Amino acid sequence: MIPSFKKFNSRFNFAFIDENTKREIRRKLLKAICLPGYQVPYSSPEMPIARGWGTGGLHVTLSVIGKDDVFKIIDQGSDASVNACNLRDFVHRVTHCRVTFDTHAATLIQTRHRIPEEQLNDGQILVFQVPQPEPLRAVERYETKTREMHGEADYARMWVSLYEAFVRYGDIMQGAGYPVMVNGRYIMSPSPIPRWDVPNLHQSDCLYLFGAGREKRLYAIPPYTDVVPLEFDDVKFRIEQFPGIRCSLSGTGGAFMDELYNDLGHFRHVINDSDFLDKLIEHKTRPQQWSNKYLQQVLDEMNANPDLES
Repeated sequence: MIPSFKKFNSRFNFAFIDENTKREIRRKLLKAICLPGYQVPYSSPEMPIARGWGTGGLHVTLSVIGKDDVFKIIDQGSDASVNACNLRDFVHRVTHCRVTFDTHAATLIQTRHRIPEEQLNDGQILVFQVPQPEPLRAVERYETKTREMHGEADYARMWVSLYEAFVRYGDIMQGAGYPVMVNGRYIMSPSPIPRWDVPNLHQSDCLYLFGAGREKRLYAIPPYTDVVPLEFDDVKFRIEQFPGIRCSLSGTGGAFMDELYNDLGHFRHVINDSDFLDKLIEHKTRPQQWSNKYLQQVLDEMNANPDLES
């Protein structure tokens, strides 16, 4: 007879994390919301997945989720990636909350490296999985020094690094994770989202929460907060450009594109956000996108040239 062990039969707490730890994380999130862009240390408890695979975002999600929430998770825009499917299944098992692929229907969205193309509203929370929360790490290796630089708002070395990149390459080469100034005070890493998504952080209706489990840091951008990408007077911030390109599946543009290759080396472009793409194909209507001057310029050019090739 094989003996049974009670520890394997015991039930886990709602949302897996114990209530004391959830309260600690929520307190730290409140501090982060009160100080937009400021990195708040937290306990980063052990989870049944390895650090670096979304533990920070999962900590935040499981600490704020309620029984009536509708949960959605995306991995680089896709609802169907291995990471997204496994974490969706885990959250559903430990909360029994309803899950969805529909961005508009979700109340709590966890994301890795993208902001949904469809605009979020004031009843939604977007949780970011963050691999490296420190925007100054490229210019200062020691944590004690970066904390001091943030405390004194001493960001001269960051500006110098951007200037040096322009002198060497003729452009600011920072792509994903482009640094931003939050509320006129802290320079912040928006996680490795593409430049395309950075303007959507500014004066947003929704709440942005960031969790870096491996580095044990939380930070936030409250609704209606100024978030400005770093730029010079004569070298302006630019988003990714897809001139003359339409999605091969929907026939439209004005969204962040993936470049897909086949075995013969031929490639085609497909809209990165899977839910946004599904709505374009199935409903033949374009969901409400974010409102910013960069996207508006792209849409104006697309409407002025309706016969662009896909």
